[in-house]
Amino acid sequence: MWATAVGVARVRALETERENALFRDPLAQAFAAAGGLWPAPPPLADDEAARRRRLAVSFSIVIRTKFLDDLLQQACAAGVRQVVLLGAGMDSRAFRMDWPEGTRLFEVDTAAPLDFKSSVLQQQRAVARCERITVPVDLREDWPAALAAAGHDPSAPTVWIAEGLLIYLPQDAVELLLARIGAQSAAGSRMGLTLGSRGVIERFGADAAPGSAASMWVSEMPDDPVAWLAGHGWEASCHTLRERAAAYGRPISTPPQHEERPGGLIAAIRR
Repeated sequence: MWATAVGVARVRALETERENALFRDPLAQAFAAAGGLWPAPPPLADDEAARRRRLAVSFSIVIRTKFLDDLLQQACAAGVRQVVLLGAGMDSRAFRMDWPEGTRLFEVDTAAPLDFKSSVLQQQRAVARCERITVPVDLREDWPAALAAAGHDPSAPTVWIAEGLLIYLPQDAVELLLARIGAQSAAGSRMGLTLGSRGVIERFGADAAPGSAASMWVSEMPDDPVAWLAGHGWEASCHTLRERAAAYGRPISTPPQHEERPGGLIAAIRR
């Protein structure tokens, strides 16, 4: 699945080239190039519906990246100094964001993407702007133990990021992940999640190409994500992609196709 993370890097690289970019990710192009996705993947069949779906996914990646960047900055402003990126992939926030002194950032993922990422970072002579600690472990295994062994302190507040992750996990795995996060979260911890909106698997995954990201989607958000997360001990707010895009100066021009339900961009605080 880490090839999908390289695809996300390509989207971030394209955004970085925009004059009015919502964020700058100088390493994204290097990740995409090393993964064989730069300057562009081979053209696909001339399918307008497929093209529109690809553009929609790319747009959502840009908006969610900005949303989580803001959430991390807010957490740091509130004094949080531990960051955990679950399923970190090609995330380069340790290198591209300004972090307060004393910040420790843990990147949790399997060894293959972390090794690939390390080779690119070495080639680019990239220098992290905080203490960056990689934790090579499968999220289906006992990752809290591996995280603790790497130096994470559950008695201090943590900001957790699960970006583009939960949609790939079956519901029981999502519940286990949330329970494990909660068990490692002191009061004042923050969490940023992206959830698959209701109906997204039907709209995007039904005719997805085998091996594509959408073909691996299995989980959508609950009908009431705020109540769901309250049951896990989090005070959450949820935002739609349309709402955040408008706030960032990238309004979606097309009207909603149906009544918009609660959105899949989630910010939460542990009380």
